[in-house]
Amino acid sequence: MKKSILLGAVLASLAGAAAAQSSVTAFGVLDLAMRQAKSSGKTINLLAADGNASSRLGFRGTEDLGDGLKANFWIEAALSADTGTVDSSRFWGRRATVSLSSTQWGEVRLGRHKTAARLVIDGFTPFETAGIADISKVYSLLGSAADTINRADNQVAYSLPDNLGGIYGGAEVGAGENTDGKKYKAARLGYKNGGLNVTAGLADTDAKGSNYKLNVVGASYNFGPATVQATVGNTKFNAAKQSIYTVGLIVPVVGDSSFRAHYANSNANTAAEAIAGVGDIKLLTLGYVHAVSKRTALYMTISEIKNTGKSAVAVAGSPAVTAGNKSSAWDVGLRHSF
Repeated sequence: MKKSILLGAVLASLAGAAAAQSSVTAFGVLDLAMRQAKSSGKTINLLAADGNASSRLGFRGTEDLGDGLKANFWIEAALSADTGTVDSSRFWGRRATVSLSSTQWGEVRLGRHKTAARLVIDGFTPFETAGIADISKVYSLLGSAADTINRADNQVAYSLPDNLGGIYGGAEVGAGENTDGKKYKAARLGYKNGGLNVTAGLADTDAKGSNYKLNVVGASYNFGPATVQATVGNTKFNAAKQSIYTVGLIVPVVGDSSFRAHYANSNANTAAEAIAGVGDIKLLTLGYVHAVSKRTALYMTISEIKNTGKSAVAVAGSPAVTAGNKSSAWDVGLRHSF
């Protein structure tokens, strides 16, 4: 009896120690904006979600396994804050991963998460890929057959540790599981030191008996008064090709507030226009983000997309644009993170 009591006390103390070494964090973002968008002679007024950042709800946790080894999980759902709805088909569609990480050898991650090449695109544009400034509308035009443009299912990924003198990156593969457009491989490699950050990423997805390829190089330099960003990339599917470049500027003002500007130019070859209906595209965005606190910001954004040839790309929330015409919008919004 005494041995049983003693054993129970030991097990209870071990369980308490394990719990003390674990942590779970709830986090999220709510972002809504009053928006007016125009295209092809039509105007729409709306309360739009995700003008400056993607609304989300998530939970992440870490268990310390000792000797620098940790077990981690991360689940994250997208929210449509204007209607209070979620995507029921992919409730944890933004991310659902479990991983083992070490300060010495990096991280091995399993599950659904953002792809390596997309991280390069997101990381070197002042507005990332949110709202009416969404640069992914340009980058993903030839990838309609691929389900890996932003995030990918069934990933096995490896990330380098943080102790390599500024070198970072990783590689990943996604199992197709006999579903077209899901089997892929990707990698990125970068270097960051002081104000300089340079990264290259590539991705290859099997789709419709061919390969969708994305290659992109991103660079930024923070020289104090401002940060300059740029990307140069190309996409290819069969004979259709796009060449894309972007330039961005972030000028900080008081606190965490900043003025932002972004220009993107996409040139398509004749096959892209003939096969995929993709012509040349220009995107110009100006904005200001006013930090009310560390968690709350007010923002204003103005954006315009100009299409050439058969292209008919519209800014987020815009009425459908006819080929070769432009789409524009402005919004004023509030973002709060927790």
